[in-house]
Amino acid sequence: MSMYGRDPWGGPLEICHDSATDDDRSRNMDLDRAALSRTLDETQQSWLLAGPGDQGRKKKRYVDLGCLLVSRKIFLWTVGVLLAAAALAGIAAGIAKAIPRHHSPPPPPDQYTVALRKALMFFNAQKSGKLPKNNNVPWRGDSCLKDGRSDQSFRRDLSGGYYDGGDAVKFNFPAAFSMTLLSWSVVEYSAKYEAAGELGHVRDTIKWGADYLLKTFNSTADTIDRLVAQVGSAATASGSTQPNDQYCWMRPEEIDYPRPVTECHSCPDLAGEMAAALAAASIVFKDNRAYSHKLLHGATTVWKFASDRNKRGSGSYSPRGSDAAKFYNSTNYFDEAVWGGTWMYLATGNLSYLQRVTDPKLAKRAGAFSGGPNYGVFSWNNKLPGAQVLLSRLRLFLSPGYPYEEMLRTFHNQTGIIMCSYLPVFKSFNRTKGGLIQLNHGMPQPLQYVANAAFLASVFSDYLEASDTPGWDCGPHFYSIEVLRSFARTQIEYILGKNHLKMSYVVGYGKHYPKNVHHRGASIPKKGGHRGCTGGWHWRDSKNANPNIINGAMVAGPDRHDGFKDARKNRNYTEATLAGNAGLVAALVALSGEGHGVDRNTMFSAVPPMFPSPPPPPAPWKP
Repeated sequence: MSMYGRDPWGGPLEICHDSATDDDRSRNMDLDRAALSRTLDETQQSWLLAGPGDQGRKKKRYVDLGCLLVSRKIFLWTVGVLLAAAALAGIAAGIAKAIPRHHSPPPPPDQYTVALRKALMFFNAQKSGKLPKNNNVPWRGDSCLKDGRSDQSFRRDLSGGYYDGGDAVKFNFPAAFSMTLLSWSVVEYSAKYEAAGELGHVRDTIKWGADYLLKTFNSTADTIDRLVAQVGSAATASGSTQPNDQYCWMRPEEIDYPRPVTECHSCPDLAGEMAAALAAASIVFKDNRAYSHKLLHGATTVWKFASDRNKRGSGSYSPRGSDAAKFYNSTNYFDEAVWGGTWMYLATGNLSYLQRVTDPKLAKRAGAFSGGPNYGVFSWNNKLPGAQVLLSRLRLFLSPGYPYEEMLRTFHNQTGIIMCSYLPVFKSFNRTKGGLIQLNHGMPQPLQYVANAAFLASVFSDYLEASDTPGWDCGPHFYSIEVLRSFARTQIEYILGKNHLKMSYVVGYGKHYPKNVHHRGASIPKKGGHRGCTGGWHWRDSKNANPNIINGAMVAGPDRHDGFKDARKNRNYTEATLAGNAGLVAALVALSGEGHGVDRNTMFSAVPPMFPSPPPPPAPWKP
């Protein structure tokens, strides 16, 4: 039914009547409310929101990346492009690998590394006893295998070790110092040795010497009453024809004359140096716990012997008239007490050693406050400068504080004074016209002292750099660490040939080096049979070059006028020694390679924290 009325706009108004009942309308309203209360998805919302022209348009799809809504088409294109790029990169890498490469050769080693490799060979040439297969000195063989046992008053094995120089005597005092110095260089510069390919070589060199030192006393005991100081004889009494290592000129392999053993019962100087050598070696071999412990036990035993002067007195290992007094006379034993005690502390961490070496009374007796013309000259006879540098290291890196600080600061200041004395501006030591510092005041055999000073200057400059200290004071003047390194370089370069003679004083290094080294084994041909005690005099007196090249030997060096005589019979020019070469090796490794720097931590591997740890926090409160 419909009703018509008047439309105010001029047309009929139709009112339609819906035939649906009230119940139907109520039910439809309930359905509409349910539809409205349900959440619509994006597609449904788009249908509702679509305009009249949108009904036939294709819907865009999107990819929800969490924080970003991206068109599906753009997303697929992006992924495809990335996959294609990865595939192309893989193909390019495969092609690059397939193409043969021409690697540029590594840069040649610097002059110090080359010389270092040579210098270590000298120790191979000096070995006594049954030689290892890899000794690599073709003109050397087993020698003096009956040392010790052939002496009826001793009758124990003393084979092994090193001959000191051009003869066959085994002097334990300079040999022990040589092993200490080599060990020090390894503890500081093991990375440089490894970079040069010589770490295994130098460790073998130290072990050969340390093993022999352990034979020279009862190293398994806790206390001893004697030490072996020397094997062989170098007596040179006027008119004597007694066969010995000085009178005879023969290859060590052919020695058949008696070789006596010299013992000492009161020798704190020798014992202190041996303690230093074994303690330093125990740090080098800390990766071999059993062997390191063996070395340290031996060091402790011999240190007790050195310190027990109340029972045995305070005599020297080199009494007047002895071979040692002529060739390696010890003038003081308090420097060995400071030196050996320092190494014992570093190897054990026992504060009793540190207390001992920082005692001002001991330092005074060692010559720390006396000055004098030889102050700061580091050598087999004067260990105090080395100890002062080591104790400066302790202060710079660990700073133990009270009660050690006052004496450590004194040693540190004294080290600075020593470094100042090396500089030409202070004129503490003369120099030759060629620039070689005269640390032994123009006396013969200067190079061993020069090499030691170059090492101390290099290692101390590395200590300063590692502690972020740019230099040190010499009175009112400040000098950078580069000044110290320059001193070390110029002195070592002089030894390697940068001198007016253009002469390298290291045999086998460079084109011009000594050919008539004062050395029995190098001067006599290997072939020819047994020649007897005097059978080698022909080669001793010959002016021809040695038939065997003793590679790496640093000879005694020039005179104070830069002059040099390449004469076999003049040992003051042409003899090489263990102590001299040990200093050279230490200086060369310190200067070698790229950059600078020491191993800060290995030296202190046995040293406990200098200050006690804080106590643990209290337990939580319980009611």
